[in-house]
Amino acid sequence: MSEETTTPGTTTVAPEVLVAIARLEALKVPGVHSLAPVPGGVNRLLRRGVDEGVRIVIEDGVVDADLYIVLDGNVNLRRVSREVQKAVARAISEMVGMTVGHVNVHIEDVHYPQQ
Repeated sequence: MSEETTTPGTTTVAPEVLVAIARLEALKVPGVHSLAPVPGGVNRLLRRGVDEGVRIVIEDGVVDADLYIVLDGNVNLRRVSREVQKAVARAISEMVGMTVGHVNVHIEDVHYPQQ
């Protein structure tokens, strides 16, 4: 028998952990300058990370994420957004083992360095 089937108990992952994973993975993607505050921020009991640029909703074991990002001005916005989606979905799936439904990227601003 594998250890997985014989070990008693459960593992619970706090929503804040999912927010941290999504946030850190998004910031690792080249072209992402920073995260922007989540607009609104209502219903904080079901949606976590509203001040950290990430909103996580978990329904029936499926994780949906909304990321609010600021991109660098010299990048392809679509390409970077897709890379963020892939990185966040992969990290949640591999690190936590949860099913990822949607990873929505909201480009809130574009950063151009001051000259």
